[in-house]
Amino acid sequence: METNTKFAESLDLNYPILSDPGKEVAEKYGVVTEERQIPFRWTFFIGSDGKILFVDKNVNPDTHGEDVVKKLQELGVSR
Repeated sequence: METNTKFAESLDLNYPILSDPGKEVAEKYGVVTEERQIPFRWTFFIGSDGKILFVDKNVNPDTHGEDVVKKLQELGVSR
C-alpha cells in the first residue's frame, strides 16, 4: 500500500489506487483465478454509481491512453 500511495502522490492523482496484496478484489473481478495467479490486464470503466459500465479485455499498452479517452467519450462520461 505504501508503494501505491507514493506512486499516486508522484503523479498527483486525484483518485485512490487500490492495493490488493491478498488478491481478494482481483479474484472478485475475475482477473485472477486459481488457474491464473498473474492478473489479466483488463480495464474496468466504473460509473459514479459504482456500476461497471464496460470491461476492456483487449488492452493494448501502446494505445491504451487514447483507447481509454475514446471509450469514456463513447460511454458519455463527462470530464
